[in-house]
Amino acid sequence: MVKVGIDTIAFYTSHYALDLARLAEQRGIDPDKFYVGLGQHKMAVPSPDEDVVTMGANAGLRAIRDVDLSSIEMLLFATESGIDQSKAAGIYVHDLLGLPERCRVIELKQACYSATLALQLALPFLRQHPEKKVLLIASDIARYGLGTPGESSQGCGAVAMILSVNPRILALDSEYGVVTENVMDFWRPNYSDAAFVEGKYSSKLYLNMLEKSWQQYRALSNREFTDHAYYCYHTPVPKLVEKAHQHLAKINNQTLTEENLQAQIASSLEYGRKIGNSYTASLYIGLTALLDFSKEDLTLKRLGFYSYGSGCVAEYFSGVVQANYKTVLDTEQHTKMLANRTELSYPEYQDFYLFNYPVDGSRRDISHHTKGEFRLVAIENHKRIYETVS
Repeated sequence: MVKVGIDTIAFYTSHYALDLARLAEQRGIDPDKFYVGLGQHKMAVPSPDEDVVTMGANAGLRAIRDVDLSSIEMLLFATESGIDQSKAAGIYVHDLLGLPERCRVIELKQACYSATLALQLALPFLRQHPEKKVLLIASDIARYGLGTPGESSQGCGAVAMILSVNPRILALDSEYGVVTENVMDFWRPNYSDAAFVEGKYSSKLYLNMLEKSWQQYRALSNREFTDHAYYCYHTPVPKLVEKAHQHLAKINNQTLTEENLQAQIASSLEYGRKIGNSYTASLYIGLTALLDFSKEDLTLKRLGFYSYGSGCVAEYFSGVVQANYKTVLDTEQHTKMLANRTELSYPEYQDFYLFNYPVDGSRRDISHHTKGEFRLVAIENHKRIYETVS
């Protein structure tokens, strides 16, 4: 069967961040509750002129930099931070990136899982049309109430991938395990701009669904735990991933030392520790981190992937890293982006958080904060207005 998978990958996040030590000081708690208890050090904070469209377009711009745009015939946009109940956010991105008119565009939603569904949906199309490519963008802003237990796990980010036959980065295996259950561990009603979460219950479900989806995948693929060199997980917080990987090892009768644990997952958590939760983008930003930070040549190494979306759908799948993967990574750009972020004070973070967009049709011009290539300029007559910066 022809190889199908990820040909290019790039991620983007806000140019503003809050060190969780500052949040801990404001809340009167020990910073180690975040640094050690969550395994997270900073949260990326979106400025008022950044949203899922601008972040997705910025990630997309890097992913398509050496791609023939006329070959892109589909744009799949995964998010749970949608800006419109009708119009897909990807339509705006299609325009900002100058993609061909002959291009299907749709938005997909199921908590943090929908990027994985988008990935699986693209594969049959690519096998049927091997000369075509699909642009997959996952973009989200994780937002909880000020002072709530979930506040410290906030973050934002987008990842963009070109999917194709004969991919240069990762060829996906055909077997997968997938499980769906109707539960209420995390949700955001239409009338709320912040999510609600049952933290302990959600963490328990995350582990239960990992076991169920893994057992399906294992039965269908006949692969064992030791057949995978590295592992990537959806990352609400890094500490949950460490717990999940120990759980996966235990149910496969493997005993992992702390050194084993870190060797198999640590690189994939590098970006998550610095930007926080990015919902649909999280799993694939983890893949980006593994590719960028692994000291070992990953060529022909099989990676295991666990995708979880609250509410809930979980999927386990795998893929094999290709020989040419290093030639198309965007590591230097990712490193530069994070190194040049502005550290916010707590009052600055609060001002960004409390910024309100008009809901009565009036115009509001938005100050220029972002350093990205695209920004939200204004809202007028209930319409978002974007611009290309340079």
